[in-house]
Amino acid sequence: MNLKALFTAYLSAYARKDLDAVSAMFSDNISLRDWKISVQGKKLAVAETKFNFQSAETIEIVINNIYESSNAIAGELVITVDRTEILYVVDVVTFDGDGKIESIRAYLGRGD
Repeated sequence: MNLKALFTAYLSAYARKDLDAVSAMFSDNISLRDWKISVQGKKLAVAETKFNFQSAETIEIVINNIYESSNAIAGELVITVDRTEILYVVDVVTFDGDGKIESIRAYLGRGD
């Protein structure tokens, strides 16, 4: 299983705000946590993702670095929302045996 390809496909779908594609990548018991929220289960994770998509006109994601283990990826990202809000984020994403995302933990950092 190519985790890097799965991760980049997820980020690409997220940047396009493609809710169907993102939802298809989530496992049923996904855990989603960032600096603002924490939700369990696909229904709540999809609802949170939909809210994020509706809250942003545009989302741009640049991958600075990717670190890979046997079932997880950590990516250093620069996320630009609506061309004005720049977020420096580390996403740690774990995958189940079927290549579905079972957890996303996002950490907000600084650009310096």
